[in-house]
Amino acid sequence: MSSLDSRILPRQKTISAEARRSQQQKVLLITLFFLPGFVMLFLFIIAPVFQAGYYSFYKWNGLGPLQNFVGLENYQRALTHQVFREALLHNMIIMVLSLTIQLPLAMFLALILIRGKLRFQRFWRAIFFIPFVFSEPITAYMWLFVYHPHSGLVNTFFSQVIPGFESQAWLGNQSTVLTALFVVITWKYFGLHMLLFMAGIQNINTEVEDAARTDGANEGQVLRFVTFPMMLPTIQLSAFLSILGSLQLFGIVLLMTKGGPAYASELIVTYIYKFGLQRLNLGYGSAVSVLLFFIALIFSVGYQRTVMRVDNTK
Repeated sequence: MSSLDSRILPRQKTISAEARRSQQQKVLLITLFFLPGFVMLFLFIIAPVFQAGYYSFYKWNGLGPLQNFVGLENYQRALTHQVFREALLHNMIIMVLSLTIQLPLAMFLALILIRGKLRFQRFWRAIFFIPFVFSEPITAYMWLFVYHPHSGLVNTFFSQVIPGFESQAWLGNQSTVLTALFVVITWKYFGLHMLLFMAGIQNINTEVEDAARTDGANEGQVLRFVTFPMMLPTIQLSAFLSILGSLQLFGIVLLMTKGGPAYASELIVTYIYKFGLQRLNLGYGSAVSVLLFFIALIFSVGYQRTVMRVDNTK
């Protein structure tokens, strides 16, 4: 090879043994940091999903060996069971109410706390967010006293405001129990969505809103055509969390109503607990768990591929 060719051809970079050893150490260190998380993910999420899928093909009480293979019988029983369909309907009702009442309420409070001229704003932010910090058992027992049919705060308030009001068993009436539970769920979780909306509002470039006002837009038009479109990723994330949370409700409902009265507040997860664990029918409970898993999975994948993907392409 001539001297001219040696000047034209690019020089090959050589990696020294010390640099190669340093890269290997970095890869090993990253692997060691990630390994515990992957082990926990496999042991407590991935493996139980496959186990539930395997158990769902058997009639099994969880105590003996798996011998009574029933195929898809557990799934057919669940899909034809009236209580399961009512539980799924109750989840859908709470989901719709969360999207139409809980999220707008959280948005309204976030706008007031960020854009409003309230005194002691930090105090009000803490007050509105504190319910989310409470655990579900604490929340449930607090609201059991609030809804007490004789000395509860709700009945006491209405008896003072409405003459001749008779105390109601809000959690013992089939027509009011689901609404009463939704009030508790909203009180417990709207603080999270309010915090998300506050972060989204603070990230908005106020110069764009000022430009819209300069062009003659009023505050309502600024919110509709400028603020809300710029908050669309935050709104989509909040709706995603709200829908998934509506499918996973368990603790509050179990402690306050146990799915009653007469299955009027039964949800999918309480249904799994009642008809699977309590009745020692783990094969059937596993089948319902697999159905819930696929409902959540299909929604999650579909939501990310349609709603969130459309926003990312803009």
